[in-house]
Amino acid sequence: MRTPVKMIAVVQGAPNTTVQDMFRTLVDRWGPSARVAGVLAETHGFADRTCSAGFLRNIYTGERFPIFQDFGPGSTNCHLDQRGVLAATEAVRRDISAGCDLVVLSKFGKLEASGTGLLNAFNAAIDADVPVLTSVSPAYEQTWVKFAGPSFVVLAADPAKIDEWWHLVRSSSCNVDGNLGLP
Repeated sequence: MRTPVKMIAVVQGAPNTTVQDMFRTLVDRWGPSARVAGVLAETHGFADRTCSAGFLRNIYTGERFPIFQDFGPGSTNCHLDQRGVLAATEAVRRDISAGCDLVVLSKFGKLEASGTGLLNAFNAAIDADVPVLTSVSPAYEQTWVKFAGPSFVVLAADPAKIDEWWHLVRSSSCNVDGNLGLP
């Protein structure tokens, strides 16, 4: 008997910037044959900042959503601007509603663990039974496990492994068990 393919994949084992670059490369490769929705993180590009949060770029439209508050050079403060994250989430939810084959969400981190951020985009993808590719901030792994339960697979930060998962998901004829959302 064939084991069902997990519809959610979490990439681990590399810095966030490496994972985002990898996601970007894979999305570009998959784009011609699949409709991919979601957002990828981009840095702000400012020198002398301790906070790396920058923008979320909508994969389908290219729209950029600022997710940082700039406190100027040398600032040790790092604050996410939730307004940009919520606007990005709504855009992703619209893209999911319009129909897509895969949702790529930059990561499950601080905001999602607190019940905000991209959490509604994760839920929209899960509710629509659309596969999800993401990463999880190590500090929030336990919260992620409580959120996703047994419905995800952890993949190495290896484009070949991620590509293999995506091809298995696309070719799989198994049904999702419906236990992907919050308990």
